Amino acid sequence: MPVVHTPFLADDSMDYASLEREMQWALGLRIDGFCTGMVSELQRLTADERNQLHQWLGEFDRGDRCFVASVGAESKMAAVEFAKSAVDNGADAVMAIPPISVALSAVELHDYFAAIVQAIPVPVIVQDASGYVGAEIPLRVSCQLFEKYGSERIMFKPEANPLGTKLSALRDATQGQAAIFEGSGGISLMDSYSRGIAGTIPGMEFLEQVICVWKALESGDVDAAYRAWFPLCALVSLQLQAGLDGFLAVEKYIMQRKGLFSTDRRRQPYEWEMDKETCLELERLLRFLSH
Repeated sequence: MPVVHTPFLADDSMDYASLEREMQWALGLRIDGFCTGMVSELQRLTADERNQLHQWLGEFDRGDRCFVASVGAESKMAAVEFAKSAVDNGADAVMAIPPISVALSAVELHDYFAAIVQAIPVPVIVQDASGYVGAEIPLRVSCQLFEKYGSERIMFKPEANPLGTKLSALRDATQGQAAIFEGSGGISLMDSYSRGIAGTIPGMEFLEQVICVWKALESGDVDAAYRAWFPLCALVSLQLQAGLDGFLAVEKYIMQRKGLFSTDRRRQPYEWEMDKETCLELERLLRFLSH
């Protein structure tokens, strides 16, 4: 279930034509759905832009694929409003990170997510993005939410480090009943799969390669999965050197390179840009992809 990247025109406005090309391309692949998230640059969009993006996405003909809208915000009230708007725009589920400007207490975290669950009739994916932004969600909070609302309403995307052991701890604490999605860009996909994930939520930039890995894993061909995973792992490690900015810079470069985006523009402010040598290394690595 890939994360949609938000394209921008030269004047910094959202680019619907590029978004349409992105979605037509992605929906032509073997995906189970799509979502918005951190690499959609949602934190750099205005509230109206986020709602507009979700409206556009909800209007695409997705067949039986699901649409998950990211609704995390810096206040409980804002998150609830984003969630309501997303459902009105056709989202089948929502995903939320906690506020990142301040670390909430366990009680405040529980209340934040509970408010979102209670405001809408669709599932909520609790996202812990603390591997790159914000503070970790304590395991007891995740367990309390799961016990209170059940597997039909609460799902998880844990990204706290170390990812593998945290994922297994959440799996075991929920007796293997919780749907857990991994979101490491693919670099931890092999390890996460063996721990019993329900799915993966990568970016769009290397989507075909992620699908190759997933298809091999689902067929039981672990050797083929590793062969497809090694170049993916190298590419994601290149992105990780600059954290979220690294993912955003590479994704926009790749989406323009594919002819899907008219520009590789990112919404400012950001701290890191690819230099010529990084671009050269990226191009060398792309030669090893399976597709």
